[in-house]
This record gives sequence, structure tokens and C-alpha cells, in this order.
Amino acid sequence: QVQLVESGGGLVQPGGSLRLSCAATTKVFSIYNMAWYRQAPGKQREMVASITNGGSTNIADSVKGRFTISRDNAKNSVYLQMNSLKPEDTAVYYCNAARRQFTNILNYWGQGTQVTVSS
Repeated sequence: QVQLVESGGGLVQPGGSLRLSCAATTKVFSIYNMAWYRQAPGKQREMVASITNGGSTNIADSVKGRFTISRDNAKNSVYLQMNSLKPEDTAVYYCNAARRQFTNILNYWGQGTQVTVSS
């Protein structure tokens, strides 16, 4: 089992920045592919950014150029730097850890952190 704990959410004005952090309780964090998802009220959960265990990143078009994802394997953590925030970025942001185990995909989720962009 892997526990994921997000932090860093809050209320920010349009154009502002936030940095989300996700700490994982696992001794093998480096083998996990990590991602940030978000879910706005009445909408489906969508992937915002991902980073593989090798460090390759993928950013959703809706946030490209504004959000960056990074990881620190020594701290068992993944981060989401969010700049130039817009009201449409308002959502609950979830951290995800995934890895393959034989023929299965193991998926773990954090409890989520609320990000509200409003003036």
C-alpha cells in the first residue's frame, strides 16, 4: 500500500501561483509513475500532468505553459507548480501513483486538495 498526502492548495487570485506537493509513504517511490489529476464540480476527473519514473513529463494542453510537474525521489515527493492561474483551474487536485505489477496496474490516490481561483 502507498499513502499519498497532498498539500499546498488554497484560495488564490487570478494570475497568481500555487505549488502543490504530494508526499508518498513507500520505500520504492522511484519506481512509480506519478501524476496530478483534477476534478471540478460536475465534471469528470482529468489528468493535468504526469511524470514517469524516468523523469519524462506530459502536460495537458489546457495548462501547458502554465503548470510544471517535478519529482524528488530523495524526498518521496512530487510537485505541481501552477502559474498564471485562471478561474477555470478551480478544482480538487489529486495525486496519483501508478506502477505495473506483473499483469496488473497498481493505482493509488491521495485525498485531494482544493484549489480555488477567484478574485
